[in-house]
Amino acid sequence: MRTATVLLLLTGLLVAVVLVASGIGPYPIAPQGVLLALIRRVFDGPDAGAVDTVLFQIRLPRVMAAVLVGAALSAAGAAYQSLFRNPLVSPDILGVSTGAGLGAVVGILLGLPVAAIQFLGFGGGLLTVIAVGALARALRGGGDVLVLVLAGIVIGALAGAAISLVKVLADPYDQLPAITFWLLGSLAGVKPNDVAATLPVVLIGLAPILLLRWRIGVLSLGDDEARALGVDVGRLRAVVIAGATLVTASVVAISGVIGWVGLMVPHMARLLVGPRFDRLLPASVLLGAAFMVGVDTLARSAARIEIPLGVLTAVIGGPAFVWLLARGRRRQAL
Repeated sequence: MRTATVLLLLTGLLVAVVLVASGIGPYPIAPQGVLLALIRRVFDGPDAGAVDTVLFQIRLPRVMAAVLVGAALSAAGAAYQSLFRNPLVSPDILGVSTGAGLGAVVGILLGLPVAAIQFLGFGGGLLTVIAVGALARALRGGGDVLVLVLAGIVIGALAGAAISLVKVLADPYDQLPAITFWLLGSLAGVKPNDVAATLPVVLIGLAPILLLRWRIGVLSLGDDEARALGVDVGRLRAVVIAGATLVTASVVAISGVIGWVGLMVPHMARLLVGPRFDRLLPASVLLGAAFMVGVDTLARSAARIEIPLGVLTAVIGGPAFVWLLARGRRRQAL
């Protein structure tokens, strides 16, 4: 009953944050005005007025992109933390974000259009995780969590070195600023087509994690206990890694590299619903979506120039994570 109440409150929080964020900007719209515009759009169709143009062509696509990014990174973080039984694991543990960053910066270096840069970012994230899996199998430890994580660190470091090399080769007056800004994370260039293309991929990646959430929770007991309960540990781990990688790569391709969300939000969700994964997953999705919308709204409205999302999430996430660690130590001491 308590979990249902928390999830209902988080859903209400997300709706409220979306309505408020959609109205904030140089052309302000009251939350009730946003709601009326949405209702009118559903029943009467598109309108050529200024409110509809600002809302549906500029703000709502960006807000919906923030919802997708926050929900995807938080769900992937919760899944990885349960899968590896480590609360310090984040969605880029297998080098997804670094690989996506490498693909995107190569696209920027080659002067490709935005759609091609996003595609290269998506492909780079997937190829990085495939390389991690291949390296782990070559080391005869494909089923060993530690070997998999170490392989992720090695491949991620190589991708990071390649990104540094691309920065050296880039034009310092044109390409280098674009590469740096992309790596810091931003939703400024998101268009309705980007959201429409990313949403199905995120849903496909989240579907197996959602459907298998009870079995994923069993993995937290350990591999031997999970096998004793009838869980195919190797296959389940492969499915979770594939789904979490897919959603992470898809959102990083449109937002750039945004840290801390997948690490911090699942911890915040645990305070609300406990450690059970079947409860943690929906709470992380809702809380992460609301958090990302709030951070993005702050990024575009707090100063005259837009603040990179990666900077804000680090500024907010670092102290919050320290507080969570201190709170955990105090509870252990009691």
